[in-house]
Amino acid sequence: MTDRGRSALRQSPDSFTVGPSSLHWTGEELVISVDEIGSPPLVSRVRGTIRVRPTALTSVELPLTEDGAHIWRPFAPTCSIEVDLDAKGWQWTGHGYFDANFGTRALEQDFSYWTWGRFPTGTGSTCFYDATRLDGSDLGVGVKFDDCGHARSISPPRKTNLKRSLWALRRQTRADTGYQPHQVQSMLDAPFYTRAAVKTQIDGEETTGVHEALDLKRFRSPLLKPMLAVRVPRRKIWRFDVPR
Repeated sequence: MTDRGRSALRQSPDSFTVGPSSLHWTGEELVISVDEIGSPPLVSRVRGTIRVRPTALTSVELPLTEDGAHIWRPFAPTCSIEVDLDAKGWQWTGHGYFDANFGTRALEQDFSYWTWGRFPTGTGSTCFYDATRLDGSDLGVGVKFDDCGHARSISPPRKTNLKRSLWALRRQTRADTGYQPHQVQSMLDAPFYTRAAVKTQIDGEETTGVHEALDLKRFRSPLLKPMLAVRVPRRKIWRFDVPR
């Protein structure tokens, strides 16, 4: 993927375009059109369409700091998803979600570490957000969403360690007492960040969802930040009137 300058941005109430890729809300589903180049070492074209259809939209906003400088916004925690990319074997349907983080400060200014997980259930989805702030305080939140988008806070089950990532990144998630969660599939593995499909058990129900861990102490390292320029190239100039 590529970081692009302001000239590559177009925005309207129903669409968001950055360079050759875009998101469009039809009123019933989010249509994501992708036309990008994969990062090293697997440099290849990533092109196709992803359709995300929510069962409901929520109005939930979770402040991650007391001053509200960081907000988690789960727009649609329970969705069906249809993926159709221009590559053999990259077409499938399943469950998904759509959320975002917003902030007025850089994450590394306020946090040292966090984990997040979204797990589908028989009645909707359950999300866990755990973070350690730089001031030493902790965030530990569990939210259960039903298929209509209604949310209620829950007491999260205990924290349980997962096997470290390929870059030896520490990982934790929530699980019923006596259950050992484990990674089912790696999605992204970086020195400071990992995303994976993880199987756990919540209230007696086994479920496989998306889990991420972020080590912002590692991210702040002057040895690691230059690696981002290799993995995520930057292009300042973009013209929509030039054929691609």
